[in-house]
Amino acid sequence: MNILRIYGGIFVDKLFLSIEEFNELLNQWKGQYIKVSKHELEDLDETLMDLQNVSYKKNDGTIDDYQSKYTMQLNGNGQIYTDNNQFRPLPHNQYDIPLEEDTLYEYDGNQFIISTERGIYKIEIEE
Repeated sequence: MNILRIYGGIFVDKLFLSIEEFNELLNQWKGQYIKVSKHELEDLDETLMDLQNVSYKKNDGTIDDYQSKYTMQLNGNGQIYTDNNQFRPLPHNQYDIPLEEDTLYEYDGNQFIISTERGIYKIEIEE
């Protein structure tokens, strides 16, 4: 059963969002400190960042299946939690999330979930 909810002025009557709805809601988190968790195969990575901007790019001319068709770029200062239980600076003040035509976007009012063939990304406000 779907329940009609309002998030940031958008009526959400389904668990899954279009990329446009997702983008509009995520952009409301600009200026917030967020945590991005990536679960890919048996690997779990966490990144903390001050979200300043969200941008997208199309990756033209991919020659292999590893490079995605699109990339969402979360821009801002941040740190990556390493396997050595330490933090290191986020390269280029940017976190890239690969996107495809069949990527699923979810929002439950507290966190975003991006599901791709390669992995699952969770974005939430860091308290």
